[in-house]
Amino acid sequence: MKNKKIGNPEKMVPETEEMNDKDYLNVVLELEKNMSNNYSVALNEASNENLYNEYFDLFEDTKDAAREVYETMFEAGWYQLEEEKTDKINEAITKMEKQLHQLPE
Repeated sequence: MKNKKIGNPEKMVPETEEMNDKDYLNVVLELEKNMSNNYSVALNEASNENLYNEYFDLFEDTKDAAREVYETMFEAGWYQLEEEKTDKINEAITKMEKQLHQLPE
């Protein structure tokens, strides 16, 4: 049995050599994700609290922007999710719990 798809009807875009709305949003999403990953590294390496706070604000802004772009793309039907079976979710939870209990205290 296939998993149920969760999504919206896909908004059609012209398929030409030129970039369309979907292409532009894909680029913006990729940039936001990369920037937030880089800010995450900068947070770990910040030399003082003020710099850390500045980086953290920028990190939050890029994460928020990435989420907003993703939601726009999901609403346009350009991203779909798959509903997972309950037993598969429970299996993953059990596996993670076992790994958690194996961590040193």
